[in-house]
Amino acid sequence: MQQYPVRASHRAHLVPEELERIARAHFDTVERTEDRVTSSFGAISRLVCRAVGRELEIDVTMNPKVPEDVARETIARYNRFLEEVTGFNSKERAKRLRKSASAPTGPGA
Repeated sequence: MQQYPVRASHRAHLVPEELERIARAHFDTVERTEDRVTSSFGAISRLVCRAVGRELEIDVTMNPKVPEDVARETIARYNRFLEEVTGFNSKERAKRLRKSASAPTGPGA
């Protein structure tokens, strides 16, 4: 499970209706149940996303046994989906994840 920060200008996308609309633009199968949106496409067997505060939480199950062209298209669509929801491109998301991973945690931090 991964949590992605969302730009202030894109936080309106964190409601289930907007997540569903954006997911439909990028993936094949999309279902919404209460606060979660479940999708699939290509190498993504199952993608579940929901808003957690000011972040987007995503749980992805991948199928590694797909042709290379399907894997490439899946990655491209997944990145476009994340960019549209979060407002950050893949480089910006990677930079933020590295930064948060190296931040001190725990008591006295």
